[in-house]
Amino acid sequence: MSADAIKFLTPDMLRLFSPELALVATLVVILVAPLIFGRSSRVAGWIALVGACVTIWLTLSVAGEVRGGGRSGLAPQSAAGMLILDNLSVYFKVILMLFMVGVTVLWFIGSSEKEDRGEEFFVLLVGSALGMVLMAGTLNLLMIVIAIELASLPSYAIVGFNKRNRLAAEASVKYVIFGGVCAAIMLYGVSLLYGMYHTLNVGDIAYSVVADLQSYRTVDVSGVAAGVDAMMPAARNMPAIGVALFCFFVGIAFKIAAVPFHFWCPDAFEGAQIEVTTWLSVSSKAAAMVLLVRLVDAFAAATGALPFAVQISSLSGIAWAIGIVAAITCTWGNFSAYKQDNIKRLFAYSSIAHAGYMMMAAAVVVHPASGASHSPIAAVLVYILIYVFMNLGAFGVAAMVAWRTGSESIDAFSGLGRRAPWIAVPMVCCLVSLVGLPPFGGFIGKLWILMSLGEAGGTLYWGLLIVAVLNTLVSLFFYLRIVKAMFFADDGLDAFTPSIPGTAMVNACAIVLVLLGVVFIQQPRDMANEYAGNLFRPNVLQQRDQRQAGGAPGSSHSEPIRLTHLDAVE
Repeated sequence: MSADAIKFLTPDMLRLFSPELALVATLVVILVAPLIFGRSSRVAGWIALVGACVTIWLTLSVAGEVRGGGRSGLAPQSAAGMLILDNLSVYFKVILMLFMVGVTVLWFIGSSEKEDRGEEFFVLLVGSALGMVLMAGTLNLLMIVIAIELASLPSYAIVGFNKRNRLAAEASVKYVIFGGVCAAIMLYGVSLLYGMYHTLNVGDIAYSVVADLQSYRTVDVSGVAAGVDAMMPAARNMPAIGVALFCFFVGIAFKIAAVPFHFWCPDAFEGAQIEVTTWLSVSSKAAAMVLLVRLVDAFAAATGALPFAVQISSLSGIAWAIGIVAAITCTWGNFSAYKQDNIKRLFAYSSIAHAGYMMMAAAVVVHPASGASHSPIAAVLVYILIYVFMNLGAFGVAAMVAWRTGSESIDAFSGLGRRAPWIAVPMVCCLVSLVGLPPFGGFIGKLWILMSLGEAGGTLYWGLLIVAVLNTLVSLFFYLRIVKAMFFADDGLDAFTPSIPGTAMVNACAIVLVLLGVVFIQQPRDMANEYAGNLFRPNVLQQRDQRQAGGAPGSSHSEPIRLTHLDAVE
């Protein structure tokens, strides 16, 4: 690390990024604890639980300092920060750590007594959480690659954690191979982007890409000889730009489990123990979705000085690409879930479908500072919040049924309404919310996404809205199959009393979903609007002025590009 970088790492800067440091400290304590207390899975679980709670506390303690403007850090002052601390990263860290607390509680309920390698399990869990936190707080190509790999590598191991389980081992191998291929493709795209634009800052790259797109459209439309000669370099770059952006998107699509990069998901969900399945169902998709939103916002910011209609047309190719992948993803996920009898595979395809819904809103590439609504980003943030409670509740019930019956089949839910009503009723709430029906939070989350698509208008967005509504109707079948098994089929088995902490957790999730769908309808949207309109982004006007002066981002002849904050447009 250079002397400038060391000088930049002041105590104040380190304090602002104390949540990330808390996760690193949690990893260290988990590794060192066996030397002091001896090997104990429960001790490792408690350390992870305390670490998650401390991370939440530290995140909230620095949230006020970035409310009015983002901060970047962990890089020399002459460069844009590799990490970003803003409202969006604070929002994600709190949600992810709350979800990690729920997954850890689920582990205590089902696996703590029989698990003899808890230290290794929680090192992998916390390590993947650290990678996901970094994913959600960066606009630096190098840090994006590091964060995605830090999130992925522990996930490969944790899926196959039970080495005696053939399905787990097979799923882990498939996950590793598929992840390695996607990582290689992403690295190729990153190398192309860096080679073309000589910077790791996505904001600089986005501005250059938009400038090249505008130049290419000028060449395509004008037909003036002098203009063509002036714009030919941009025209020649267009195939390379398309390949680079596609390859870069592959790495993010892999984490989202977007079609056709989803093949790892069903096998990994089925083979992994159910706590791991619960973790992967939300965490990796949410982190990748926040990263995608941040990247889309960076590209939209590059068009911020252009009129609204020109912004839409300038990035129409990116919008159509994301939108088409989103439509295929949710459709494939819902139809593939039809024939599943294993509850974990069914929820795997369900999570793929929900990733498609969120990607639809991410396809609305409009910058909040343009004067247009920032509801697409807000809709994604609200949906992630609600999705955490939907999945935690549904997987919590599925886990307790699987531990009781020894089966992960939908038939294992037969008669659950009679045998264990205290977990059957919350399961209905979570399933109906996953469909997107009132009066639960899932309806509100999906409604905001549909409204953001309708607000954007245009052929693409109206088409996505129709696809989302039709897919919602399709999903009714496989979710209600579980409800039918619980209340309209009975195998005559004896009633049982599920775990009290597990029952409390799934009922709490159901209550939250009811409150979000009936009482607190507008509050999450208002909060998300504030976070969405208060993003931390590169100062593209400064970059434009530097280019006009003959400099280029990352060159020795230009002034340092600093990240600045743009206030939300009320």
